[in-house]
Amino acid sequence: MKKVMVIILLSISVIVPVLARQTDSEYPENQPKVRFAPVNIYLDSGNKPLAAYQFELKATAGQIKIVGVEGGQHQAFEEAPYYDPAALANDRIIIAAFNTGSELPKGRTRIATIHLQIIGDAEPDYELKLTVAADADANEIPAKISFEKGE
Repeated sequence: MKKVMVIILLSISVIVPVLARQTDSEYPENQPKVRFAPVNIYLDSGNKPLAAYQFELKATAGQIKIVGVEGGQHQAFEEAPYYDPAALANDRIIIAAFNTGSELPKGRTRIATIHLQIIGDAEPDYELKLTVAADADANEIPAKISFEKGE
């Protein structure tokens, strides 16, 4: 009887820690923290009408996943812009849009909102690069691009 009890106790002492490790991984407190936040992208074309743009946004620190892209505030760019799906694999996105209409924005306007899943506790740092901005005649125009983090 004592041998049986010893075997049972030894078995329990081996099995319980194994089971505890398996169930620990199922609980959220052992998973990285995840939150969602938008990044609003603005382009300032000065007094020139903005008809087309292309830019790249990437995370230089922190871990993100791009989960959505929304159009801008002006009716010329309210539709979701085009983006390169292949670039999404590297925590970056390349976005472009154009409008051939006559009602085009001038000055500072929100051209897109990028919705992010932020993984972990580190606050991401972003690099934003304007590739081109153009008017309705396809002439490159000087413009400044910027972003604001949302909550």
